Amino acid sequence: MTPLRWSLRLRILLFFVALWAAASLAVAGALWLGWARGGGSGGFVLAGVASAFALMGLSAAVWRLFDAHVAVPVERLAAGLRAGAHGGTGPDRETAKFLGDLGDAAAEAADRLGAAELTAAKRVAETTAALSAERERLTALLSELPVATVLIGADRRIALYDGQAAALLARAGVPRLGAPITDYLEGAPIEAAYAAAATGEARFEAVLARSTTRAPARLRRLDGDGSALLILDETAALAPEDARPIVYDFTLLERAPEPVLEHRALRDLACVVLDTETTGLDPERDALVQIAAVRVLGAKPVPGERFETLVNPGRRIPPTATRVHGIGDAHVAEAPDVAEAVARLGDFARDAVIVAHNAPFDLRFLTRAGGDWRHPVLDTVLLSAVLFGTGEAHSLDALCARLGVEIPEDRRHTAMGDTEATAEAFCRMLPMLEAKGLTTFGDVVAETRRHGRLLADLNAAPARA
Repeated sequence: MTPLRWSLRLRILLFFVALWAAASLAVAGALWLGWARGGGSGGFVLAGVASAFALMGLSAAVWRLFDAHVAVPVERLAAGLRAGAHGGTGPDRETAKFLGDLGDAAAEAADRLGAAELTAAKRVAETTAALSAERERLTALLSELPVATVLIGADRRIALYDGQAAALLARAGVPRLGAPITDYLEGAPIEAAYAAAATGEARFEAVLARSTTRAPARLRRLDGDGSALLILDETAALAPEDARPIVYDFTLLERAPEPVLEHRALRDLACVVLDTETTGLDPERDALVQIAAVRVLGAKPVPGERFETLVNPGRRIPPTATRVHGIGDAHVAEAPDVAEAVARLGDFARDAVIVAHNAPFDLRFLTRAGGDWRHPVLDTVLLSAVLFGTGEAHSLDALCARLGVEIPEDRRHTAMGDTEATAEAFCRMLPMLEAKGLTTFGDVVAETRRHGRLLADLNAAPARA
């Protein structure tokens, strides 16, 4: 038997009829109470006071009903539609069961959009697979050549590097797409080569930053836009198992980042998404046992730019902690100590916006271990609250379920597994934030400050979300 379905217009009509009837009964009851007390002016005053209190209570009840059956479902429906439009799970029909046909219509539209996106995604995947195969062949070929190749833009930021370049640059720091080339090579020889290569190619001697290592190099200007191809000769050919993919983002050649961070577009942010595993939940008494991070640029993770290390906490790891993350004393016996591991992470996260789920927890452990962690921060707990409202759950599991991000069971509560999930959720939330008109870093930070209490409550709780 098909259940009775009332239209939204009928529900609203019946709602106001019920409101009128309840208000009439409240006033009639108050008048009767005044008459029963003897009438006269005193009775009318009593009736007026009673009516006011009755109507106040009725208004509160009406607000509760409206909030629960209309306002909250509309908010959840909007969030579900936005999530579905940007790769999430779409709206839930049950959420909008009191909104008549609106919930079904929204879910149907989301299903059709999802089907269209699936078809498009299959076509993109086929094209991507072909391009990936070509890229792998090119990577294998370049790995055999004893040269390192770096493409830099007019602002001297790295827009491309190959496996040999990664191996060479790593001697001066962790290779980072979008980083200034002067983080790795002395700037003066490069600027001199730029001047000499105004009409072609210039040869010079590159000097590795913070060292005396030198390498013969060539700089070739490209297209008159200030970009240049930097080729370092006589580097060692990589073994096939050591070959790294070519890492690039050509959009870095087309735009220079806004110098004021607050005004910088979300998609122009260089972010490091990180997560830690620890011996316990108290930053004052416990210590790190594992750190993982990935770099996100242009609203997508950068292939190959990952950091992961076990950490020797210098103490026994409690069995209760091992049961959560699977890391025991034997795993960390040969691992770097906390200071060394955090220093390496600091090099990887240089000049980046830190992104984490419940960032205060991780940053307190990192700060205690040393280094400068005064990075700008975006917290995915607060971003979730901005997009989905404070009435929803904002744990990492809940957020990923809402956005359609899968965390393999064997990867949950591992530093890299949680980092990858947080990075994917963060990238899916960026276009949703832009759709709400929050297009710059400053816009998002100002909005997240309204929900700061969430983190205070979260970190006061006995268990970490």
